[in-house]
Amino acid sequence: MSSNASPAPDGAPPYRVGFDARLQGRRAECDGGQAIEGTHFAGRQDFAGTLTGEFREFGPYPWRWYLLTALTRKPQGFAYAAVWCDSGSLFIEGEAR
Repeated sequence: MSSNASPAPDGAPPYRVGFDARLQGRRAECDGGQAIEGTHFAGRQDFAGTLTGEFREFGPYPWRWYLLTALTRKPQGFAYAAVWCDSGSLFIEGEAR
């Protein structure tokens, strides 16, 4: 079971909310995966947009996810205006990869 599936003991969300002002308004790209329906495989998905600076950390060994909005690149049929990106899959414009 992953740390983001563990219930919080007091009914609070199973994550800590935070904000990183250094990233607010920065352009970024991220990639991730999603299961391909009807198979045991996953496909890659690419996103580009603007970071809000908001993040969520899951688990005792922080697993951080950043909120990317104003998407300029997203998978065909992606119905949402924003996406949470794993910090390890996030590439911030102007920073070394």
